[in-house]
Amino acid sequence: MPLPSGGNWPPKSLDPIYQHYTTLDAWYQGDPDRLAALYGDARGTSSTVPANRPSQYRGGLVGAVGRMFWGQPTPSGEKRTKLHVPVASDICTMSSDLLFSEPPSITVKDTTTQDRINDLIENGLHTTLLEGAEVGAALGGYYLRPVWDQTVAELPWLAVINADAAVPEWRHGKLFAATFWRIIEKDDNTCLWHLERHEPGTILNGLYRGAPGSLGKQLPLTDHPETAGLEPSIKTGLTRCTATYVPNMRPNRLWRNFPAGANLGRPDFDGPLLGLMDSVDETWTSWMRDIRLAKARLIVPSEYLQSNGPGQGAYFDLERELYEGLTALTDNSRLEISPQQFAIRVMEHKETQAELLEAILRSAGYSAQSFGLRGEVAVTATEVSAKERRSLTTRGKKATYTKPALADAVEMLLQLEASMPIFSSQVKPERPKIVFGDSVSPDIMQLAQTAELMRRAEAASDETLVRMLHPDWDEDQVQAEVDAIADARPDPMADPFALPGEMVGEDPEDPEDPKAKDGPPSQRQPSTES
Repeated sequence: MPLPSGGNWPPKSLDPIYQHYTTLDAWYQGDPDRLAALYGDARGTSSTVPANRPSQYRGGLVGAVGRMFWGQPTPSGEKRTKLHVPVASDICTMSSDLLFSEPPSITVKDTTTQDRINDLIENGLHTTLLEGAEVGAALGGYYLRPVWDQTVAELPWLAVINADAAVPEWRHGKLFAATFWRIIEKDDNTCLWHLERHEPGTILNGLYRGAPGSLGKQLPLTDHPETAGLEPSIKTGLTRCTATYVPNMRPNRLWRNFPAGANLGRPDFDGPLLGLMDSVDETWTSWMRDIRLAKARLIVPSEYLQSNGPGQGAYFDLERELYEGLTALTDNSRLEISPQQFAIRVMEHKETQAELLEAILRSAGYSAQSFGLRGEVAVTATEVSAKERRSLTTRGKKATYTKPALADAVEMLLQLEASMPIFSSQVKPERPKIVFGDSVSPDIMQLAQTAELMRRAEAASDETLVRMLHPDWDEDQVQAEVDAIADARPDPMADPFALPGEMVGEDPEDPEDPKAKDGPPSQRQPSTES
């Protein structure tokens, strides 16, 4: 299918999805100005916005958004003092750390191909996956595509495309084709678009000059330095799409019955969680307001103020120690300095915020222990696993969705190297095996005790025990360790009571045994020689 000749972009049919991406991205970025603008509070930068808006009194989604804390208008004459707690970005970072804190094991049988995969991991694939997993937790998934520039590297590599910069096409739940886009230049009324379409056998590139939301007229790729080195059509020689979608989690509850979004992944925070995060910001803002209002202040009579002159106001000198006696109008009148300081409701705010955060993390699939919200500290790996079970379960589910997609992307890259003559690669394309590292390191003492008990019960071989203690070792390392253990083990046929130099199985009383006369001391015959 060719690239579009113009029109709306992204397509109008995807407007609900892209509007939701805008909301998720605003929470992920955590910019207070952007959150306020998203929910309709522009009072922070303009005094002409009315204090009350009709949307606040409406029903449905529009009214709910207008009544959010971030949608409440700032009173006239005041500055916006709303504060934001970056819960969304913390969740996304934790998701990426749990999944890719250690590089995954990507293995194949061919040694040349394995060397190429190791080179990919060492030269940026691990960091690429970390980046994709973090943004993918916010937007529901991410894309991997091959890129190459032989002025930078001789062979291609995998790059991340965020979900809000792609238009996917699905067939039977599988990604059939995808069009990625970026805005190279932008001013008030003009946008310069670059579209890159990946479909089976071909990669297409196009340059457009249009407006925000519209592609406009297609231009030659040579009209801009960013696209001057690209070919309009690149033949890959593959029968598969050269782009891969990696879902964060499924199913997507919001788009389950919307065909264009039914195959997209589910974000870590969505739906009711946005309202809970809004409440966390409201609680934090209220807490800081208590601190602001609780600053010590003095209320003094006007007679105590010192004038700066006509029209210049007056002030009260806090360093002054003595004041003249003032005559009051009546005998009962007293001119006193009154201190004013409000209480700070620390525990009320702290407990409310902790409950909200735990509700958010529980709905997102994480344990509060993972974010340090509970006082008890896990010491051993078993305690860590018990306290963070929910987080580790979520990590396992995400790994299940990531494994086949990552294997597809690596296999596709190897096939691309082998099929395109410009790379001259000697790799043999092979689908790799993906194994994710443990996010919690096992306790070596507990592993040793388990291995000892299994050894005593004769329930495991040397190879099984070595693999249990060293799950990251390859076949050669495991076999070498098994051989070393066998060589160091004493011979079961050896006589523990044999004298030094005595061979196993020798009978000291056998007359034909050359050493029979040198039997045990109790059996030796006295010598008759003088």
